[in-house]
Amino acid sequence: MDITIHATFLPHDDPDASLAFYRDALGFEVRDDVGYDGMRWITVGPAGQPGTSIVLEPPAVDPGITDDERRTVTEMMAKGSYASITLATADLDGTFTRVQAGGAEVVQEPTRQPYGVRDCAFRDPAGNLIRINEIS
Repeated sequence: MDITIHATFLPHDDPDASLAFYRDALGFEVRDDVGYDGMRWITVGPAGQPGTSIVLEPPAVDPGITDDERRTVTEMMAKGSYASITLATADLDGTFTRVQAGGAEVVQEPTRQPYGVRDCAFRDPAGNLIRINEIS
């Protein structure tokens, strides 16, 4: 079986701020930017990896979600406990410096974890946790 990760979805509550974070701070390329009924879905991804994307989407727009569930999602986003993604880089210190210089909220500076990985963490403008692992 040959299965790959094609796209993952993260919520955003400010498309322009999210676009600036993923494009300018992380250096991702913008692959699509679609508006519909006052909302935007923005697809970004790492240059040179056209098969892997992150779709930044309005939160809780599924018509099957109740108003109470929508409020819960909004509250969890505000606390930074709703969504996360782990990225990887060979240059953790350089990446950390670039993302921090872009004004991102630092959650954790580069650190060697007890379980072996060296990583850092940020929050994007919507509160999503962005953890970046160092790979060799």
